[in-house]
Amino acid sequence: MMAETQAFPVAREQAEESPDESNEESEEDDSDEEPKLKYERLSNGVSDILQEDAASCMTVHEKFLALGTHNGKVYLLDIQGNMTQKFDISSVKINQISLDDSGENVGICSEDGKVQVFGLYSREGLHEIFDCPIKIVAVHPQFAKSNCKQFVTGGNKLLLYERTWLNRWKTTVLHEGEGNITNIKWRGNLIAWANNMGVKIYDIMTRQRITNVPRGDTSLRPDMYPCSLFWKDNLTLVVGWGKSVKVCSVKERHASEVRDLPSRYVEIVSQFDTEFFISGIAPLCDQFVMLFYVKETSDQKNKVFCARPRFDIIQPHPDSYEEVSSDAITVRGFQENECRDYRLEYAEGESLFYIISPRDVVLAKERDQDDHIDWLLGRKKYEEALMAAEISQKNIKRHDIQDIGIAYIAHLLEKGAYDTAARKCQKILGKNMKLWEEEVIRFKKIGQLKAISRYLPRGDLRLKPVIYEMILDEFLKTDHESFATLIREWPGDLYNGKSIAKALKGYLSRYPENRTLLEALAELYTYDQRYDQALEIYLTLRNKEAFELIHKHDLFSSIKDKIVLLMDFDKEKAVDMLLDNEDKISFLHKLFKRDHHRGQKYHEKQIHLYAEYDRPNLLPFLRDSIHCPLEKALEICHQRNFVEETVFLLSRMGNSRKALQMIMEELHNVDKAIEFAKEQDDSELWEDLILYSIDKPKFINGLLNNIGTHVDPILLIHRIKEGMEIPNLRDSLVKILQDYNLQSPH
Repeated sequence: MMAETQAFPVAREQAEESPDESNEESEEDDSDEEPKLKYERLSNGVSDILQEDAASCMTVHEKFLALGTHNGKVYLLDIQGNMTQKFDISSVKINQISLDDSGENVGICSEDGKVQVFGLYSREGLHEIFDCPIKIVAVHPQFAKSNCKQFVTGGNKLLLYERTWLNRWKTTVLHEGEGNITNIKWRGNLIAWANNMGVKIYDIMTRQRITNVPRGDTSLRPDMYPCSLFWKDNLTLVVGWGKSVKVCSVKERHASEVRDLPSRYVEIVSQFDTEFFISGIAPLCDQFVMLFYVKETSDQKNKVFCARPRFDIIQPHPDSYEEVSSDAITVRGFQENECRDYRLEYAEGESLFYIISPRDVVLAKERDQDDHIDWLLGRKKYEEALMAAEISQKNIKRHDIQDIGIAYIAHLLEKGAYDTAARKCQKILGKNMKLWEEEVIRFKKIGQLKAISRYLPRGDLRLKPVIYEMILDEFLKTDHESFATLIREWPGDLYNGKSIAKALKGYLSRYPENRTLLEALAELYTYDQRYDQALEIYLTLRNKEAFELIHKHDLFSSIKDKIVLLMDFDKEKAVDMLLDNEDKISFLHKLFKRDHHRGQKYHEKQIHLYAEYDRPNLLPFLRDSIHCPLEKALEICHQRNFVEETVFLLSRMGNSRKALQMIMEELHNVDKAIEFAKEQDDSELWEDLILYSIDKPKFINGLLNNIGTHVDPILLIHRIKEGMEIPNLRDSLVKILQDYNLQSPH
């Protein structure tokens, strides 16, 4: 049998209503605040059971549920509510079912005083009948272990049962004399129970009763408003009773304080009152979930009636609480229920909460990402829903990212946000060409092909050519500018270019002067490699695309007789194009030789060209041009390590000392250095030359042979270090004396 749960409505922050006005199928509140929990009615076997019987209690294990009824039956159910096993325990109400952690052992007690503790699979155990109703039973959490065969029962006294080594059961009265025991919770070594006077805690290891937490509102009958208990951890007990919540922490007493006192004590770390009567309380991380019994007064009849129970999430504080969420739960027969008719059970370690009432079992659980997406979609928050699905794509089970995206596109189209819808197609439709084609048809039906045309796939993944042709054909009829834009932007192999060109020429036969369509035809000719026909259109239209076409496809042979035409409608581009053909250097070179000034605006470009292709003519050009930018020329020559050209430029720019330094250090040419110093006729340059040469015999020799007419040679000779060997020194000195004699007057 397929598992089934019935979703049912809840009202968030439910307003007052009388029983006559209530409707079990009331609509869910459309609040903008997203609910924290979702609710499902357990059906299947549970529905069948509760048609003939009424639920009295339930216990939850991670693997199954155990439901007790007013007719004395206990049913084992799977977590979907399907019955797997049935036990006829009594003919009267089952008061409590207790399971150990393993889920293999169960304790059951009923209103007629029967107590049964047995293995679900072995059926071995204890069957006991008391002379008073047994309200509660609790087996040791580790009952499956041989050393933990213990359980407690609660009627008008609290009894501990322990199996001895002789396989017999030993009974110990732990407490009596304070009325009926109505609740027991066992955690580790601690047993907590509630009676008419308050809540007690017993340490099974030390055999000591630790504390008594008094009942708050003593005016409430404990059988009508029973106590709710749960252990938050091994040492923290939470008590909900009437309209009061207490959080009790079990602590170790200091050795010096023990004396005759128990080794442990309880400190109430949080205490606050609630608005409504508590029917159940359970943990949710660091928060509590609370089931409230609600009584309200009708304004019309001034009559008190039972309203829907509330299921709240609260954040506890030391002396108050903060309401996180609040839902009014529509359970069957809530109008007749009392506070004691409701139970709240939960699965340890899971955020699953079961709200039990006589005619209904409702499962409350935290909403997952699918629920979150449902809520967003219900409020048309498609973009947020899509983002949530993408972030949690590994965890969502009921939603598909693409389906959400397509719904989002449809929503945008409905709103008239056509461009946004088209843009979203790229991300949402991705590589699914079938979906792309469906969306194109949808855009066509609403007359918005222009919006989607800009975003169509045009890379490795493509639509069928007929889709692109359909769009081009539509624009050719209705929107020439968009047609031309797509021809310009779309790769030519997306569609059948010849058929589009044929259709286009048909239009041009009627509109031969339509520049937009003519340019589009030139583009189509270019895609089809009919460059001459494309060039003819561009030249006719005086369109500057002609230059790009000529350069890109090497159409220089086609323009020999069209140079004047090109120069006429764009002189600059025409010259630039000529510079880029194979004769580009000789063209400017000849122009410069003919007239140094006519092509002056291209002198900077000419420097680049000479440096790249014709260095021998670079230095003469630099010497002859008065229009070339010296800084740019220096940068180009320096980058290429053109020393002679750099020396010239440095000298021309007035930096003679740097120029001389380059001759000496880069060229190592003393004759050029001397020649440069002679040209500049600057005493400081001669001094730099002498200083650089003084430790270089070859340079000294060159200076001695050439310096005489410009600098007193004695200044150089005095600086020569004693012992330095200088080649041809004798000949150099003779020459100096001869020059000196020639210069001296007789």
